[in-house]
Amino acid sequence: MASVHRVKRAAIGGRGRHAWQVRYRDPERRMRSRTFATKAKARSFAATVETDKARGEYIDPQAGRVTFAEWAGEWMMTTKHLKPKTKEGYQSILRVHLMPAFGHKALASIRPGDVRRFISELSDRGLSPSRLRQVRHLLGMILRDAVENGAIARTPVVGVKVSGDRRREMQFLSAEQVRALADATPQRYRTLILLLAYGGLRWGEAVALRRGRCNLPGGRVEVREAVSETGAGLFYGATKTGEERSVAIPAFLCDLLAEHLDAVAADDPDALVFTPDDSDALVFTPDDPHALVFTTESGTPLLNNNFRSRVWRPALMRAGLPAIRIHDLRHSCASMLISQGANAKAIQTHLGHSTIAITFDVYSHMLPDDQARLAAGLDAAYRAAQ
Repeated sequence: MASVHRVKRAAIGGRGRHAWQVRYRDPERRMRSRTFATKAKARSFAATVETDKARGEYIDPQAGRVTFAEWAGEWMMTTKHLKPKTKEGYQSILRVHLMPAFGHKALASIRPGDVRRFISELSDRGLSPSRLRQVRHLLGMILRDAVENGAIARTPVVGVKVSGDRRREMQFLSAEQVRALADATPQRYRTLILLLAYGGLRWGEAVALRRGRCNLPGGRVEVREAVSETGAGLFYGATKTGEERSVAIPAFLCDLLAEHLDAVAADDPDALVFTPDDSDALVFTPDDPHALVFTTESGTPLLNNNFRSRVWRPALMRAGLPAIRIHDLRHSCASMLISQGANAKAIQTHLGHSTIAITFDVYSHMLPDDQARLAAGLDAAYRAAQ
């Protein structure tokens, strides 16, 4: 049990002083003490300590004195499971935003008001709402880790809001526009454009596709990995959701893929392909099952920025189409599926969303409204009962 003792303090002006010291053992049975100016405050603290220990909510006062920079550095060491691109993004947010604002502060000294002012200042400097959410999310993860490890009692990020921005207006192409775009694209990349639009693959999934995963007789491509671009180079790893999927593709696309693979085998006898572990480069013949399906003319992997500037944007201009993103071909795929009567579950499976909730969140405004049909059915049931 915590005990309260009267202790002496240094004299001021020749007059002696006294204070009240609380002595207690923490959950690890280490002796602790804290001194207060009044007996009432000391007794209140002693009662709180015992209550917190009984509830398992005891916080070590020394732990809260660790700086945010020290804790964040330790936390980053535990993120080995993150994809390189995600980890690189976290490091950028820490370096540019979080360390200048909180790096020198003790964890226990960071208050909700500090976080609100921080977010407000970033907003005033023009940081986008989406980036603000990323900053708040990372700050929240680090401080939640401090809570879980007993360094602080609660995270000051809870309740701090970021003003929402309007969802970016979704853009998609019709089948005719996709055809026009493909026709305006250099021959080497036309099949890639059509695979993105009709297969609904993400960019990283499409450019990581390997020859051995094209099951053309079965009308499918196997999506088992994706490539991400980081400052350290290319990384081949799991898909965004961490799951593999088999994507059904239309017959015309199977034919085009077969023609493309034959053409690549003829044009690139010494294609250069990176191994999945992102270590060394190996030389494959283009008919090797490990060879990438889509590469540059020199046989190297496609890079997003280079493709957008050298192929994508010029093709959009030639086709007279608006300046949309490559990712909007995925929306185009969803739009075409919906127009053919596909339900949300089928769209989720085709696009590889981790949950159907994501499919509804992204495409609910495009899905047919069944409320009128349901009401009509209920009306028919009522009338039939009369």
